[in-house]
Amino acid sequence: MNVFITGSSGFVGLALTEALLAEGCSVVGYDLAPPQAAAARAFAALPGRLHFVQGDVTDAPALQAAIRDSGCQSLVTLAAITADARRERSSPGRIFAVNVGGAVTAIAAAAECGFSRVLHVSSGSVYGASGQQAQRLDEQATPLRPEGLYGISKQAAEAAALRLGQLHGIDVRVGRLGTCFGPWEFDTGVRDTLSAPLQAIRHMLRGTEAVLPRAGRRDWLYVRDAAAALVALLQMDDAASAERIFNVSAGFEWSVAEWCAAIARERPQFRWQLAAGGTAPNVDYYAPYDRASMDNRRLRSATQFTPRFGLEAAAHDFQSWLAANEGCRLQLS
Repeated sequence: MNVFITGSSGFVGLALTEALLAEGCSVVGYDLAPPQAAAARAFAALPGRLHFVQGDVTDAPALQAAIRDSGCQSLVTLAAITADARRERSSPGRIFAVNVGGAVTAIAAAAECGFSRVLHVSSGSVYGASGQQAQRLDEQATPLRPEGLYGISKQAAEAAALRLGQLHGIDVRVGRLGTCFGPWEFDTGVRDTLSAPLQAIRHMLRGTEAVLPRAGRRDWLYVRDAAAALVALLQMDDAASAERIFNVSAGFEWSVAEWCAAIARERPQFRWQLAAGGTAPNVDYYAPYDRASMDNRRLRSATQFTPRFGLEAAAHDFQSWLAANEGCRLQLS
């Protein structure tokens, strides 16, 4: 399988590229910056082949040329700005140009070049305020009520991607990612909302105490599981499901407090606490509530995907990865 990935040097882009290369696939990555050195070294040892093209998804002629010349059959649209309120105020146009315009340009170009499949990667942020309800978030039944420009732009990009699929007669699938964490997560300059588990890891590496605003329970999704699910959606047989939209989520919950406790079992020097008695938290959850879990039954039924990384497995794997990647560890600390 030959796959073209926009946003290939971002967090999930690197994880997906790694998973595809491990299966022997050929990947053409397109991003503003090349993969960091640690990723390039890791990828070189895998059986697949990576060709990187440097470019901006808002540069339509360059993106179209890269897709046309890639020799790929499948497209994954991952390029996105994960914006916080500060960026929303300063660069709203850029957020939509990348998150919506970049996806539209890539999908239209892929359709014109005869690509057989498009996987548009969206986000659970499209559910927005509906996440305050007790019920699990369902692809068809739960209203989309995004609260920020990131979620609003991802909702618009979903609708545009599916419409382009109808217009061009191309197989477009949408994967709504849950809240990911794990290897290759960094502040890339366009990722303003680093995951709470990573924020705790950074405190561990710096030797500072992590102070949590609350326990922070959620269906946290280890990025290796996220990448495996995206690969499964790419490989899913056309007849496997009539659905076009799939929640890509863990299917189980744990809290950031439990994560910190798991980290401390392997690193006894790591200190953490829940904020109390006027102590200010230094881990940001970006919302005053814990979002309801995303129902992943459609994904599991269509692809047979099963998450491999529960809390303890993820904590052990992440720390092992950090130990094996000194450059990444230093960058995080």
